[in-house]
Amino acid sequence: MTQANAKVAKLNRVERNAWTKQKIFEAATKVVGKHGYAEASVARITEEAGVAQGTFYNHFENRQELLDQLLPKIGLDMVEFIRARTGTADAARQEIARFSAFFDFIREVPEFLRILNEAEFFAPIGYQKHLDNISVAYVRILRRARGAGAIEDYSDEEFEAIVHMLMGSRGYLSRRYSYSEGGVTAVPDHVISAYRKLMTRGLFSSSGDEETP
Repeated sequence: MTQANAKVAKLNRVERNAWTKQKIFEAATKVVGKHGYAEASVARITEEAGVAQGTFYNHFENRQELLDQLLPKIGLDMVEFIRARTGTADAARQEIARFSAFFDFIREVPEFLRILNEAEFFAPIGYQKHLDNISVAYVRILRRARGAGAIEDYSDEEFEAIVHMLMGSRGYLSRRYSYSEGGVTAVPDHVISAYRKLMTRGLFSSSGDEETP
């Protein structure tokens, strides 16, 4: 018995079930990342996970249920990953740290972008759940910053729009600067500096009162 198998054998039933489900999620991440949702069969996923197909159905009713849970699971892992790297600096520095940490996350989970991009068509329930999860968490962060006086003159509705702008920027920037045939690379320094300037200075300098269209 290997050391890993010995460790699993010591788990109680609930812990073993959680461990097995996590293995299936990890396998699905690799399979969908490599082959896409359409080719992510239960057979491929269970082979990658090293579990029997019958075990798969102990945790998921069918293949689609797993696919609908996959992106939200990765998204929540991403939120925790970024939170752990944000620190307790001022609100602007925290936002820049979140931006930088996102690119660290996709280097650890290079399958993320394909899973995200294909989910809208192959796992729409999971896709919407992921957007809702990220939006709610991000708006909560911005509301706290507003309460602390770091952000002024923005409503909750405007925060939601801004969150989707920020989420969109991460997707496009990762495609432009991080993903290549050779894998996922670190984002160039000028991308981080451009974001820092945008967050702390704004893009346009104000010249008089804001015009109303």
